[in-house]
Amino acid sequence: MLINLNEFLLGVAGIAATLIGTFIVGVFFYLDTDLHRRMMTSDAADRYLRSGVRWVFLIYALPLFVSLALAAFEPIWGAAIFIAMSVIVVLSSVDTGRQMLMRGASGNSTALLINQWTSTAAVIVLVALPWIIGGWVPPAPAFIPSILLALAAGFASTAALIMAQFDATAAMVAEPETPTATSEEVRASRRQQLRPNPSFRGSLRRWLRRRSRG
Repeated sequence: MLINLNEFLLGVAGIAATLIGTFIVGVFFYLDTDLHRRMMTSDAADRYLRSGVRWVFLIYALPLFVSLALAAFEPIWGAAIFIAMSVIVVLSSVDTGRQMLMRGASGNSTALLINQWTSTAAVIVLVALPWIIGGWVPPAPAFIPSILLALAAGFASTAALIMAQFDATAAMVAEPETPTATSEEVRASRRQQLRPNPSFRGSLRRWLRRRSRG
């Protein structure tokens, strides 16, 4: 027995909402790490990462809102929301592509580089598919391939971002660690700085003797 179209659309919307929530939690955890503070030192890498995170949110939002609109309203409203979300996703894809072209944006991550251009191609395909399948006024089933492609592109981009952070972590481990002073060494250094200079004390004594003789 084939699943009902509305049930399928609501199921897809639930999956998209779950992926968005999980991604939000991951982003908040990442913002609290030393790796994020290190990435902020590179302006190009930080800008690309911000643009990429924004793109992932938008590509997950497309199947969420379009599926809900197609399940609850007439197909024309679903098409209108699909057009609006497609325009936003295309603009975001242009921005991520522009950020990728900046030197050092990908952080020497092959996964990000490959994913950027494959995701851009996927966006072009998913935007055109409903009109190729369903004509000028596509029915609800004509949007299903685009919805699934959007979910796949978002999942692939999430995986690429994770692999890029693994690459950045490996680079941090490979760098030689600079020795840091212990708390005891810091306290000893401060005591040494506060200790009076012997030459100064000798000069002070000689000056006091001269004053007393005079």
